[in-house]
Amino acid sequence: MSKRSTVHAIVYTALMAAIVYVLTLLYIPLGESRVHFGNAASMLAGLILGPWLGGAASGIGAFFFDLTHGYGIVEALVTFASKFLMAMAAGLVADAYRQEGPVLNSKSQLRAVLGCVVGGLTYIALYMLKTYIKQRFVAGVPLEGTWTVMLAKLPATAINNGFAAVVTPILYTALRPALNAIGVVDRLRPRRS
Repeated sequence: MSKRSTVHAIVYTALMAAIVYVLTLLYIPLGESRVHFGNAASMLAGLILGPWLGGAASGIGAFFFDLTHGYGIVEALVTFASKFLMAMAAGLVADAYRQEGPVLNSKSQLRAVLGCVVGGLTYIALYMLKTYIKQRFVAGVPLEGTWTVMLAKLPATAINNGFAAVVTPILYTALRPALNAIGVVDRLRPRRS
């Protein structure tokens, strides 16, 4: 990667991290949890920037959200890892056999949808695992209480990721021509031969 490409990668990753942060601020309370737009931004980062840069943008934005909203460093690091893996999964699936270049065809749109579904399911599994470990081993909650907390948190995370799986491919399809026009996709994610 050239020095100029490295600068572009840093700038676009930072921009997407800021978008993840800001869109996580927009939420609707739901029981023990909240429905927010951060997961859609995280998956969009994976689709636009690819699995590694998108994962970094997603993780960094979510990390700083947690850190600045009183969740503590350990919680922020766990969030970084889970959001990184969510965006990475979305990017990996969407990038599978990517050769379309500037044209966004039906196969690439389907891969974007599948990527968001896989990314969402990845995050749900990681979030439920985190909740289980936190409740069972950190807080010492009995097993039945742990399941109750997990079931209380599941609807909000399912809604977050269901929303993201629907909205993100639409946003990606709308943004892709503009991103191609300014060279973002080719600069950061060269086509496979």
